[in-house]
Parts: sequence; structure tokens; C-alpha cells
Amino acid sequence: MWLIAAALAACGGTAWADPMRRLFEPTDLALEDPGVSEWNMQAGLVRGPDAYRLVIPDFELDLGLTRSVELDVDGALALEDAPSRTFAFDTVSPDNLWLSLKTAIVDVSDVANGWGVGFGIQLGPKLPVAQQAAGVGGEGLALVGMTGPRSQLTLNMGGFIDPAVGAASRPGAVEGGLDYAYALDASKQWSLTADLSGVRFFTPDADQLNLATGIAYDPTATLEISVTALCGFLRGSDRYGVLLGISPKFHLW
Repeated sequence: MWLIAAALAACGGTAWADPMRRLFEPTDLALEDPGVSEWNMQAGLVRGPDAYRLVIPDFELDLGLTRSVELDVDGALALEDAPSRTFAFDTVSPDNLWLSLKTAIVDVSDVANGWGVGFGIQLGPKLPVAQQAAGVGGEGLALVGMTGPRSQLTLNMGGFIDPAVGAASRPGAVEGGLDYAYALDASKQWSLTADLSGVRFFTPDADQLNLATGIAYDPTATLEISVTALCGFLRGSDRYGVLLGISPKFHLW
């Protein structure tokens, strides 16, 4: 990640942007098996509140530690326009890095009929990787998951305090959302996905309300390919965008 950022910064005419605030993306309660790592990576074009940006990429690394504990690393890197330019993409915008543990506390399931319900938490520090960011922040989520024979729904509820930016107050907010997936075929290779999320700030930052929908294809048990369209409804939201995703899995031990 740092090597990519350094290479981009070294390019002629490339500048570092003010810290980027990535939209809140609801997660699910599924945990990787011990020793299994999954890379969730998305790249594409997004129209932000004030300018376009090229996401290269938005990523999440999941690593199963035990049957009930997973290590997650969330971050993003983008090339942005200034509000007065279009498709210049000459400004590097990294996001702060969220390092967290996701834990399943309750898991009740009926494997024979494909039904289940669970409760868990995900929390950890936010590291000041963004430009001008200082100090360590934190983020935490409570997760309630429900599964059916073909569907999966997860409720996210939580909040965060970001690293400080200059002399301004640390951005702080409550956040919540729904993550939904529905398998289109019996083999569950094709599925529809949808995320609805919102962020309410306690600091002078613009609130967010976001909707993302897409389709995912799992050609094998260790690979998923997806296309996602997104739109926003409040001042702090991205207006619209399209992202292509790839999520390979690796057995590390």
C-alpha cells in the first residue's frame, strides 16, 4: 500500500489531497476459517460530493485466526480531481487504515434447513495513514446476522472517532446500515447484493446516506467477482459510481 502511494506521489504533477472520508460500508457476520485469508478489492470511478475520484483500490483483508475470531484490515487509495477540474486524477487521496478484530459471540443455526442467527462485534483502532492525519482513532460495530436458505441479512450499528486533521476537531459519528445478499441459483454462484448505510456526525462534517446494489459471481469456492453501482442522498455522500470487485481466498496454514 505504501509502495503504491509513494510511486503515485513521485509522478510528475501529482499532489497529495486533504484526507479522504470513505463512505461507511456495512459488513456481514461471516468469518473466515482459521488460516484462510480473503482479499476484497474494488476499483472504479466515483463522483464524490465535490469531484470525481478513481478508486485504486478500496480493499479489505480478512484473516481467520480461530473459529470465532477474524482479523480485518480496511483501507482505500484513490486519485481525485480538484472541484475545478474533471478527469485530471492528479491528486492522491489515501484513507485512514482500520485495523480490527471481528468476533462472533452468539451463533445459533439449523444447518439442515439453512437457517441461522448470530451476534458479534467488530472493533479496533484507526491508524493515521491519510495525509495530515495525526493520532489514533477508533471504530466499533455491533453486528446482528440472520441467514436463510438463500439469503443473508446483517444489521450494523456503531460509531467512530477518526484521527485528527490539523487544528480541527476529531471527526466523530454514529453509523448504521444493512448488508444483504440473495443467491439467485441453487448452487449460489450468482447472487444479488445490496447495502444501505448512514452516518450522523457530531462534528461539523456532512452526514451520509448511501445505497449500493450489485451482482456477484463465484466461479469457484475461492474466488468472487462483482459489479456494484452506488448512489448517495445527503451532502457528505458520493453522488454515484461503479466499482468492479475481485475477492480471492488463500489458505495460509
